[in-house]
Amino acid sequence: MPTEATIAANKKVLKELPIDDRQDFDDAQRGLIASDPDLRVENARGIVLWNPSSYAFEKGEAPASVNPSLWRQAKLNNIHGLFQVTEGIYQVRGYDLANMTIIAGQTGWIIVDPLTTQETAAAAIDLARKHLGNNPITAIIFTHSHIDHFGGVAGIISAEEAERKNVRVIAPYGFMEEVTSENIIAGTAMGRRSMYMYGNRLPRSERGHVDSGLGKCPAFGSFGILKPTEIVDHTPQEMMIDGIRFIFQHAPQSEAPAELTFYLPDFKTFCGAEVLSATMHNLYTLRGTKVRDALKWSSYIDEAIELFGDADVYFGTHHWPLWGNERIQEFLKKQRDLYKYIHDQTVRLFNEGYTPLEIADRIKLPESLRKPFYNRGYYGTLRHNARAVYQAYLGWYDGNPANLDPLPPREAGTRYVELMGGAEAVLVQAQRFFDHGEYRWVAELLNHLVFAEPENAGAKEMLARTYDQLGYQAESAVWRDVYLSGAYELRNGAPDKGGDFSRFRNILKQTSIPHFFDSMAVRLNALEAEGKRITVIISFTDRDQSYELALENAVLHHRKSGPDSRADATLRLTHDLFIRMLTGQADLKTTFSSGDLEIEGDPAEFARFFSLFDRPSGRFNIVTP
Repeated sequence: MPTEATIAANKKVLKELPIDDRQDFDDAQRGLIASDPDLRVENARGIVLWNPSSYAFEKGEAPASVNPSLWRQAKLNNIHGLFQVTEGIYQVRGYDLANMTIIAGQTGWIIVDPLTTQETAAAAIDLARKHLGNNPITAIIFTHSHIDHFGGVAGIISAEEAERKNVRVIAPYGFMEEVTSENIIAGTAMGRRSMYMYGNRLPRSERGHVDSGLGKCPAFGSFGILKPTEIVDHTPQEMMIDGIRFIFQHAPQSEAPAELTFYLPDFKTFCGAEVLSATMHNLYTLRGTKVRDALKWSSYIDEAIELFGDADVYFGTHHWPLWGNERIQEFLKKQRDLYKYIHDQTVRLFNEGYTPLEIADRIKLPESLRKPFYNRGYYGTLRHNARAVYQAYLGWYDGNPANLDPLPPREAGTRYVELMGGAEAVLVQAQRFFDHGEYRWVAELLNHLVFAEPENAGAKEMLARTYDQLGYQAESAVWRDVYLSGAYELRNGAPDKGGDFSRFRNILKQTSIPHFFDSMAVRLNALEAEGKRITVIISFTDRDQSYELALENAVLHHRKSGPDSRADATLRLTHDLFIRMLTGQADLKTTFSSGDLEIEGDPAEFARFFSLFDRPSGRFNIVTP
């Protein structure tokens, strides 16, 4: 239950912000064409992927267990349906974490960002067709390389149909490379951490998950992708797409490593993609991504102000639109200055010798940037964004020699607990600080004890209660989810199952073969591979391509094989079969017995080679050793 300290902290928010301001609610409901109150999206196995009614409790005033500012954002993000943005432009919102935008061209629909999963995208396009007509899809625009903006494409059109009908697929430069980097190479660790960031294991309730700040949460279904047929790589880049004039802005290293925005001059409408949002965004995300460039991010918004300054309509790939040039300009300028302020003031402070933690505790936004709801930290936060700027320039090391080679958490925890007089003494002191509402300090104390004694039930329960209070006070939805997920796993343990890599099969089918082998290289168990030299050739019979994989010095290299290539063994198989083997849907021994692949050389060499690669489960502990 929320403590008196938490209740007081949340009441303070009510006094500081105009929580009753209805402008955002008016904007979020404007242009509603249809909404499905019974919306419920399931996959082929009957597992529920999307269910807005699970948030039906988000009504009235904020309960004591939710920050009132976050509660307001949560209610806004639960408005769902088909909306008209302006003449010829529509959005399906609230069917996934992101929005699907539909632009009516001369002969069909131009789809912008077809959501995360095939299942939610299919439900969204069905809603649109029910009320707007069964128009063909003539083009697809992927605004950037995050999965909630492309993963559902198979739900609106298959790869075969897109190719047969010459559907244009437009994406920013580097799109496919960044998709692979984020979802394939780092996907296992990022997936596990995403469970905390999005509160996957938490109940939808006043004391559990309420929102993600950017939307309700991502859907986890079947993922897909289409390779771009056209690339946006400069600004301004003009295209005529199905009779509609587009002016693209190339915005790499902003919210995503590969990103674009665009302007529709005949509509005076600007799509800010995810460079702009109705929240402070992340310069670093808690699930773990490449740090984003705050200065470039700000500069792209400034460039958009200059290029598209006459816009009367704004929409993004999350949240709700804005109307009116004056309001749009104010929004753009304050988001521009938000990221530049974080950048400039962090740099100023680290040049004065402040460390990341000191900067996070010291930096404050001016009132003009702090008060607008669209600059509040529902997703990113000022504290972790300032640390991201520090990391971008100076890295993980804060300059203090004591932090250059510290002990790992379990060993450090054991020694701290011993110095503090043992577990019981630590619990007594932790309870004293807990009673005074000093939850950040209690979390630090008890984290040492839990890592020293992971079976200490009293320590885990008090730390869980501490994380509860930190979560209940958090304005950031993802901080709330992280704290409450930590509390959940202290009480219930890590998940029994990790991420299902087979869900990425359609993405892997469209991923370049060299990127496949990059993902294999990062799974090589170097301790097992030390001292071994193995060379194998993998020949894809349906693509007339062969690659040489060479293991030496506990490192895997790959290159196209040539007529002079020599190997210990050669494997001949189709690309699709290789993907099924890579995702665990087929194993080497069974497949070899079936005759679907051919091995030239010693089969034992292949078995030995493949045995050196880890298959991470994605179930590792986070809040315990």
